[in-house]
Amino acid sequence: MWLIYKTAIDNKDTNTMIPFEEAMAITLETPIRTGTERVDFNNALYRILAEDILSDVDMPPFHKAAMDGYACRKADLDKELKVLEVLAAGDIPTAFVGPGQCSKIMTGAMVPGGADTVIMVEHTEECTPGHIRFTGEKTASNIARKAEDVRAGDRVLDQGTLILPQHTPILASVGCTSPLVSKKVRVGILSTGDELVEPHITPGPGKIRNSNGFQLIAQVRAAHCEPNYMGIIPDNEEDTDRAIGKALAENDVVILTGGVSAGDFDFVPKIMRKNGVDIRFQKVAVKPGRPTVFGTTENAAIFGLPGNPVSSFVNFEVFVKPLLFKMMGHQYLPLVLKMPLDTHYKRKKADRVEFIPAHISQEGTVVPARYHGSAHIHAMSLANGIMRIPKGTFELKKGDYTDVRPI
Repeated sequence: MWLIYKTAIDNKDTNTMIPFEEAMAITLETPIRTGTERVDFNNALYRILAEDILSDVDMPPFHKAAMDGYACRKADLDKELKVLEVLAAGDIPTAFVGPGQCSKIMTGAMVPGGADTVIMVEHTEECTPGHIRFTGEKTASNIARKAEDVRAGDRVLDQGTLILPQHTPILASVGCTSPLVSKKVRVGILSTGDELVEPHITPGPGKIRNSNGFQLIAQVRAAHCEPNYMGIIPDNEEDTDRAIGKALAENDVVILTGGVSAGDFDFVPKIMRKNGVDIRFQKVAVKPGRPTVFGTTENAAIFGLPGNPVSSFVNFEVFVKPLLFKMMGHQYLPLVLKMPLDTHYKRKKADRVEFIPAHISQEGTVVPARYHGSAHIHAMSLANGIMRIPKGTFELKKGDYTDVRPI
């Protein structure tokens, strides 16, 4: 399929559409990777591990009491037991527990030699001063055994792990205070169009504020990468050429919005080629976002996304984000839920996979956003998910299940 499609691109047949799944596979084939660096583990949240993390200790490092009670021999539970000492967490036992003996012990303390059971304090009573008796009917050992969780040398976190809050105590427990992580992907963001002005400017006649650039900045940050906003490019080839060349030289990934369709001023693909970009695809069977362009140089990847904000938002989520994580050594697998529709859904054409902004309700259903097309930016304001409608599906009834990914 790729060879057929590449021949069409080389022959400038821009009407050839590549299937969505094929476009995703081509995107993730990109071999570009970021470098690595060591960071303080307190600053490693949402970074990608570039090495396996091994434990330098057994965990637990010794047999320890799982609760407050008395450490004794299970064979002696029917006897009166003499209390030898009291052990707090952190204490080193000084007495060996023999027949008819026990040591009072607190949760987390080292179990003394000779003991094979910790009986709960609630299941004991004092017989005479310094002596106790077990009053329960039966008991577990209530001992966390040495190395039952992890042995020294065991791998506790895999290379490629996205470090989440639950991973920080693991790093701390094995003394990994400076993990090796992938450097963040630096993402250059460009918006094209003479009609655009920056958000702080009141638009004049025929002008609109640039929302795409700042939408993408937020999405890049949410993907734990480094955005590099490079401004608005006027609709002329000279400025576009200069901006794309600079962006490719300074970033790992470049994202442009607008200028990728079939209008008189949509010459972004042409300028990409001029700057040494190998265009891998130029049109995808997906809605919204059919005129999505993707290409690579030796050191960078570049996306040309449609200028309509819903298109650029959705295509970042489905195309760009997986590549950003792949470049940092992490396999991004978005959470996909099977959810019932809260309403009837129908569309006129089913020739493409469609991604629709949607709201996941508290009742466990999904409601497609009502919007007037991919330029309707406010349709995203209440969306907390993206609903996928498969190619060939014209209609879904209320209660039918569909794939939804939270955003």
